[in-house]
Amino acid sequence: MLLAIDVGNTQLKCGLFRAQSLLHRLRTDTERSAGAAQIERLLRGWLEQQGVASSELDAAIIASVVPPLTPVIESALRSSFGLEALVVRPDLDTGVVLLGPDPLELGADRLVNGAAAWSAMVAAQRRGEPATGSIVVDLGTATKLDCVSAQGEFLGGVIAPGVSVSLDALVARAARLRAVELHAPARVLGRSTIECVQSGLLHGHASLVDGLVSRLRRELGCDLGSECQVIATGGFASLIAPLSETLRRIEPDLTLHGLRAIHERNPR
Repeated sequence: MLLAIDVGNTQLKCGLFRAQSLLHRLRTDTERSAGAAQIERLLRGWLEQQGVASSELDAAIIASVVPPLTPVIESALRSSFGLEALVVRPDLDTGVVLLGPDPLELGADRLVNGAAAWSAMVAAQRRGEPATGSIVVDLGTATKLDCVSAQGEFLGGVIAPGVSVSLDALVARAARLRAVELHAPARVLGRSTIECVQSGLLHGHASLVDGLVSRLRRELGCDLGSECQVIATGGFASLIAPLSETLRRIEPDLTLHGLRAIHERNPR
């Protein structure tokens, strides 16, 4: 089995794969101060709950945007499971060609999502479907839109503050506003202050995504193709997608599948 670990700023996600099948998943808050022993307990407890023996693990891969946690998780995997994890870096064979951002500045999560989109495009082409590019919309701590051409070129993207970051900033800077439940009101027009804030955050964020997708399609029309796929992922995808005109395909496990695809190209 392959253990795939995605270390995000807000959440840590794990997936257990047998071949290309995702059998089990774990999602928990990212503890930036966690030690190796804490990571070991987390993983062992999860495996026990799933009825998976540690001896069934034969490989691991990590993508992390929290650098201090990366060696901690590597150490936990090494000492507890005897695994030398593959850590996602720009110099790995991901299947995509980086044409846009500086590889050293590109977050591992964005690279992995691009690899996942390209892997899905290749699979579609093998089924005889027309070649088309993708825009991956990752709705997490930040909202990221990344573009991959039909030829597997990572063209670049857009990064904006995420829903929760926007709410935290608004509450911190506005003395008379307070944190609200992230629940979209039925109407865009808010009747109360709470509804006004909720509408601005959620309907407003959906409009931000729709507007950026539209602009990217116009700007990159030849590279993305007329049938460009828009794929939503991330913790807020299920909240924003129903309010959006462009987010019709939600892949909550996209990053985990991207990690699997990268590991397949870089066996150890």
